[in-house]
Amino acid sequence: MTDKQAVRRVALVVTAIATVGFAIVALVWVPWQPVAGGAPPAVAPESVFTPLEVRRGEDYASWARLWSLSSLAISLAVASALGFSRWGARVMARLPGPWWVQVVLGVALIGLAGRLATLPCSVMLQRHRLAGGLSNQPWADYARDLVVGEAIAAMGTSLVLLALIGVARRWARAWPAMAAFVVGALVVLTSFVYPVVVEPLNNDFVPLEQGELRSAILTLADQEEVHVDNVLVADASRRTTSLNAYVSGFGATRRVVVYDTLVESLSQDEALSVVAHELAHAAHDDVVIGTSLAALGCAAGVGLLGLVLTRRGRGPSMADPGVVPLVLALALWATLVASPLQNGTSRQIETRADVDALTATGESAAFVEMQRTLALRSLADPTPPAWLHWWWGSHPTTLERVAIARSLSGQK
Repeated sequence: MTDKQAVRRVALVVTAIATVGFAIVALVWVPWQPVAGGAPPAVAPESVFTPLEVRRGEDYASWARLWSLSSLAISLAVASALGFSRWGARVMARLPGPWWVQVVLGVALIGLAGRLATLPCSVMLQRHRLAGGLSNQPWADYARDLVVGEAIAAMGTSLVLLALIGVARRWARAWPAMAAFVVGALVVLTSFVYPVVVEPLNNDFVPLEQGELRSAILTLADQEEVHVDNVLVADASRRTTSLNAYVSGFGATRRVVVYDTLVESLSQDEALSVVAHELAHAAHDDVVIGTSLAALGCAAGVGLLGLVLTRRGRGPSMADPGVVPLVLALALWATLVASPLQNGTSRQIETRADVDALTATGESAAFVEMQRTLALRSLADPTPPAWLHWWWGSHPTTLERVAIARSLSGQK
């Protein structure tokens, strides 16, 4: 048996095991029917928003989609040009140093090429946010965030590719199995340390000050049987006017975070609706579910990568730094193709969190008003194109969430 045949056999086994594992976790842990009896149809836009509000959201979203989809198309074109032709391999061949230096430099150069190519779209999208009142961030701070974000992405991508290529150089025949394990472990580690390593690079966090809201949140956490030592407030107002909250990390690094814009803008009942939603995520260990699915999905991706590389007649092997452009291009396309599955799963988990929040607070009116306020502040499109929402929508639409709230409270 040749090395290529051995790698292919191992890759098939890895793909099969990871895919079955992904399916089992999804079937057991993902709430595929989060609303008893099935989710109700979305309410009519005019029952929540005025015609002017609907039109404003649609107008803003149409231009935001134009710049976002244009950026995606350019990213795919650049990655494909470098990964599926000899251009990328020629660039890698000219890089100095040992293989691991070439990998880091290659990731940095390809990432920089993609960022520069999409920079006009990013700038136009930021101008659109500024014009719409969704951002008040100075351009200098915006540039700083771009640089920091690109640096974080380059470091994370380099780490994964160093692991892949290093494993392939050490275990020539069994690298898909070893690499799948290593990459899956890196996904879990990243999810664990992200709140305490990466998030502080983008925001400052302070504990929610003593007061009625903090006491109510801690009481709600006890009610939902979620251990919360503190609730953190992020200084999001330095870059955005939108309202948000989230849960990140797990175990010792789990944290519940609310934007300072949310604390300052919503009534206590509305803020509690948001926090109850995030506490529901914590109660169900949704970060653990998402991390497990991501780790298994990446492991399956490593197996598929082994199958792709062993089918290519000529070209770099996984042990060759010259494979970097190809792997990056394949990863970008794989992410695009997997988006409907990823976001469809996310919508089910988000719906369960909504149902639990409504049950915990019993405040459907506050929930509806909160959803309306969040949509208006973010200039959300109340009725996004169905195919776009199916592909990229990570949450139910505002009108779907309002329908659930009204259904659970017996309203129409």
